[in-house]
Amino acid sequence: MHEISLVRTIFRTLESNFSVEELDNLTAVDLKVGKLSNVEPLLMQSAFEAVVQAEQKYQGVQLNIHVVPIVVYCELCDKSNEINDYKFVCACGKPSRNIVQGTELLIEKAHFA
Repeated sequence: MHEISLVRTIFRTLESNFSVEELDNLTAVDLKVGKLSNVEPLLMQSAFEAVVQAEQKYQGVQLNIHVVPIVVYCELCDKSNEINDYKFVCACGKPSRNIVQGTELLIEKAHFA
C-alpha cells in the first residue's frame, strides 16, 4: 500500500516547512488529489488514520481530500474540457492528450489551531 509511504512523505514535508511549535498546533491537512494521480482517496484516508495512530505527535490531525477532475486542453477549439469516464475526447469530438489538470498530488493547506 503506497499510501502509507505517501502519508509519511506528507508529514516529512510538513516537518521540513514548519517549526515543532507550529506542528504541535496542526489540526488538519488539505490534499489536492487528481483522478490520474494513482491515489485512491479512501485508501489514503485509511493510511493517514493508521499513521496518525502510530505517531503520537499527530493525534487529532485530520485529512481533507479534494478530488480534482481530469481536464484536457483542445488545440483545435482552444478550450479546456473536463473528462468523464476516462474518454480523452474534447467536446468538439477531437481526441486530446494535453492534460492540464488531474495529475496533482499536492498539500493544498495546513490548518493550525
